[in-house]
Amino acid sequence: MEAYKLLTEMRFLKNSQISTFKNIQFSRLVKTEGRLREFNFRKSNPNGTTLFFVDVTDDRSNRILFQMQKNNEAWKIQPQLLPDWILKNENKLHELIEDELKYIS
Repeated sequence: MEAYKLLTEMRFLKNSQISTFKNIQFSRLVKTEGRLREFNFRKSNPNGTTLFFVDVTDDRSNRILFQMQKNNEAWKIQPQLLPDWILKNENKLHELIEDELKYIS
C-alpha cells in the first residue's frame, strides 16, 4: 500500500507543472567613500516578482540588507532608510546586476 502511495505521488509530480528558477548569487567589490566594500547579491522570485536581495557591511561591521527591483529597465533600490553611500551607488549596483545577468544568459 505504501509503495502505491509513493508511485501515485511520483506520477503527480511528473505530470504537474513545476516551475524552475535559476539560483543566482554573486559578490562584487565597489569603492565607496574611498573604501572597497563587498556587496553580495542573491536573486529571488517571490510571488513572480524578480528581486535581488543585497547585503553589505558598514564601517562597524553591521550588515545592511536591502532589495533591488527592476523598474523601467533599471534596477532600483526599494525604499527604506539606507546610508547615503549606498544610495549614491544605485547606478553602479544596477550595472553590476545587468553585467551578471548578461554573463549567465
